[in-house]
Amino acid sequence: MSERIPAGELVAAFLEAAGVDTAFGVISIHNMPMLDAIGQRNRIRFVPARGEAGAVNMADANARVSGGLGVAFTSTGTGAGNACGALVEAQTAGTPLLHLTGQIETPYLDQGRGYIHETRDQLTMLRGASKAAYRVRSIADLTGTLREAVRVAQSPPAGPVSVEIPVDIQEASLERPDSLAPVAPVLPEPDEAALDRLAESLASARRPMLWLGGGARGASEEARALAHLGLGAVTSIHGRGAIPEDDPMSLGAFNFQPAVEAFYDTCDAMLVVGSRLRSNETLSYKLTLPSPLYRIDADPRADGRSFANDIFVCGDAARAMAGLAGRLDGRMNVDPGFAPDLAAARAAAENGLRGTLGPYERLMDDLQAAVPEDVVWVRDITLSNSTWGNRAPRLSGPRDGVHAVGGGIGQAVAMAVGAALAADGRKTVALAGDGGLALSLGEVATLVQERADVALIVMNDGGYGVIRNIQDRKFGGRRLYADIALPDLGALAGGLGLPFRRVSDTAGMRSALDWAVSVDGPATVEIDMNAVGPFAVPFAGPPVRPRG
Repeated sequence: MSERIPAGELVAAFLEAAGVDTAFGVISIHNMPMLDAIGQRNRIRFVPARGEAGAVNMADANARVSGGLGVAFTSTGTGAGNACGALVEAQTAGTPLLHLTGQIETPYLDQGRGYIHETRDQLTMLRGASKAAYRVRSIADLTGTLREAVRVAQSPPAGPVSVEIPVDIQEASLERPDSLAPVAPVLPEPDEAALDRLAESLASARRPMLWLGGGARGASEEARALAHLGLGAVTSIHGRGAIPEDDPMSLGAFNFQPAVEAFYDTCDAMLVVGSRLRSNETLSYKLTLPSPLYRIDADPRADGRSFANDIFVCGDAARAMAGLAGRLDGRMNVDPGFAPDLAAARAAAENGLRGTLGPYERLMDDLQAAVPEDVVWVRDITLSNSTWGNRAPRLSGPRDGVHAVGGGIGQAVAMAVGAALAADGRKTVALAGDGGLALSLGEVATLVQERADVALIVMNDGGYGVIRNIQDRKFGGRRLYADIALPDLGALAGGLGLPFRRVSDTAGMRSALDWAVSVDGPATVEIDMNAVGPFAVPFAGPPVRPRG
């Protein structure tokens, strides 16, 4: 006689078969059968977030650091809606993530009868926020839908996939499948003839550059092989660490600064791998890049998008770069002055940044000195990250950096929790502003409850600093709606049992950072920016090049 298994337990067993060891979410009457099974089996750590957006942010960061599949559970209706902003972030970042949401009982679906947790056309909402979204319509569809969802989530270009499972189906049972192994993702094979053409063109370049985006994060070894053949490398912010940032052939993420653009003018080729060349890193698509421009991307829609390219290779980044390196081995004749010129351009870009920071140059240097080399670096969208945090602290590997790619604030605390639980003993340091922290105060309690090994640095200027600077520049200094009130962070930390220190001058920064990094578990340092002083040059949004 065949064995039957409850659907909720099948979901848990499927996640185990997919290699998932940590999941995040908010428990609800419409996902309890699945979460009860996870608890009963006790093979997956479940982290109860304080909100659905935080749960998805945690799963997103967990996947970015681990290189595996992120998993988040929400309720249906309002709960699924709360997750949408974080799903947009995961979609922008290309994170393979499985979002499992409950759904009301199938007899009442799509009838508009006001059933508790019902929302009109939820699947369309989730399709807009995710790479794809599916509904399990019968118990017979469950296993196949889960397999397809994970395959789609992990196939490049990766992204979050939402699956609705009505609660009555979660409570049903079915015959145990012969196998619960997920279907392997589809990795597009690069065209051999296209690689031949690309290699033939690049072989004659004397000063060739790589631009590595988030799509190259899983191809670090292959990127380094090209750099060792003499290609210089620059990354997007999301692609940081695809080549170690202390590599002599790396510009890091200094990708559009005046000294770097001047250096690009001396280059005779650029290969862009896995990057959308986004507006905030290309002067709104007006950055002068080396020519000819070549591209490798798993998404065929990237061909010619934003910048015209001379040769396009559609394929998995690792496979395409490995094939290219093999073809170029022994054929490159790089200008001997190329590497010194690259190093000079990077030094000039870094010095230019330092000149804008004022007292925060000290913080930047103290932080770099305080953290271990293998730190996991999490950043929110805040004044300090937009100026120095997204570029200056050097990263060693492609899984060492997590930031809000989509530009939304308030995600750093949740992302730090998810990152720390995937960091395998490495320290996680998170940099957030008080504005972003105000959006995620509840997840500070999750940080403490889970004892995530996070040093949280809060830059507190009493409001939205970037917005104030934009208002000063464009709106006659009318600082409307940019001031926010926060609870006393020391009192809040004390109430949660969270170790805390406040810093009001540059002299106290290093000792506070050393202390926070040394704490086993979460700790917070608040930097009183109003006491420390202003930046030397106000930051008022990503630089753009005027039209014309």
